[in-house]
Parts: sequence; C-alpha cells; structure tokens
Amino acid sequence: MPVTEKDIEKALRTVKDPELHLDLVVLGLVYDIEVNGGDVKAWISLTTPLCPVAPQIVEEATQAIAAVDGVDNAEVQLTFDPPWTPERIAPLIRSSLGL
Repeated sequence: MPVTEKDIEKALRTVKDPELHLDLVVLGLVYDIEVNGGDVKAWISLTTPLCPVAPQIVEEATQAIAAVDGVDNAEVQLTFDPPWTPERIAPLIRSSLGL
C-alpha cells in the first residue's frame, strides 16, 4: 500500500513538544509533507527558533516518519517561514491552553 500524507501526519502525532506535551500536528508545527513513493520529506517548525531541543525534535520526527510502512527515506527540514504563532493551534486546544 503506498504511503500517504495522512500516514505521515499520523506518525508525526507521536512526536511531542517536550514543554507543552502536545504533538507537532496539534500545535500546527507541521508546515508541509511531500510523499514521492517511498521518499518522504516534511517541513516542520518549532514554537521558537531558539528551542534548545530542536535537534531532538527533528530526530524524533525523522524516526517517526521512517517507521511508517513503505517509507524508504525520511527527511525532516526545519523552517521558520512563516514564523510559528499560537494561531496555528486549533481554536479549541488554544483555548484550553489559555492562549
């Protein structure tokens, strides 16, 4: 079965922001996913460009994608264009966080 963006999004839901304890998808940190057969590239952001655990989050995201059946090559790129803001979080979750 071919890999889909939904498969990758589901895998990225297992990667949590260590401070907020919410996953990358819920936080709106996944900017784009490109699937080309077994090659997957994802562009993610962080809540701040100065995040001290950036390498850990990128590594966890890469491992989560690589673990999806059918993925041969996983690549995760950080982007800060556009910069992340809390408005990227779903309104209900943003409200529960008091944002």
